[in-house]
Amino acid sequence: MNVRTAPGTVLIIEDDKKTASLVALYLEREGFQTIIAHDGRKGLQMAEDHRPVFVILDLMLPIMDGWDVCRELRRRSDVPVLMLTARGEEIDRVSGLTLGADDYMIKPFSPRELTARVKAILRRTGPITRRGMEKDTLVYDNMVMDLSKRRLTIDRREVPLTPHEYALLKALMSAPGKAFNRDELLDRIYPAGDATVIDRVVDVHIGKLRQKIEKDPSQPRYILTARGIGYRFADSVSS
Repeated sequence: MNVRTAPGTVLIIEDDKKTASLVALYLEREGFQTIIAHDGRKGLQMAEDHRPVFVILDLMLPIMDGWDVCRELRRRSDVPVLMLTARGEEIDRVSGLTLGADDYMIKPFSPRELTARVKAILRRTGPITRRGMEKDTLVYDNMVMDLSKRRLTIDRREVPLTPHEYALLKALMSAPGKAFNRDELLDRIYPAGDATVIDRVVDVHIGKLRQKIEKDPSQPRYILTARGIGYRFADSVSS
């Protein structure tokens, strides 16, 4: 039987017990509840049982590595994920982000910075509570984005999105016809800024988003390429 934990629970999947305890200490000082798993398989089970609002995920884990854990988490939900690892090569950072991770920190790290990043990501991906500050729903053709529930439906069928895909689609749908360059879109998914993230990561997320919302991703009707600039959302639907 699944146990739904109270809001504010962060799951830490980290095999080093000292690191896990240190991260938990700083998060709890900020009011979060924390739960800890020391291997990937146990982490997935705890994610299923406790439904955390955030996951901090080490890559080098016993039994099941962090890559596989992230891949499976993304298959099941859009819970925000921050990867925490000693591996700092660019290919590892890009691979983690394209798997659907929301952020990436390299050991050794500052616990204060990690906590700040967790809070920033949750502010960005959490449900909208300030009604009246922006529209609650974006509607375009047969596509409806419910901002209060962070849910997208097409022809009344729910389409699951990762936090990055959601942020990108929300930015584009909010301004039909406006051409966004890659840096602008990168700021929407990494608003705190990260010099290690290359702008081509946007192309990867756009490609995955098109696979989900377009009938023919090779000839998109909604997310269009603005040549020489970046991307825009169609201001009229082509037949």
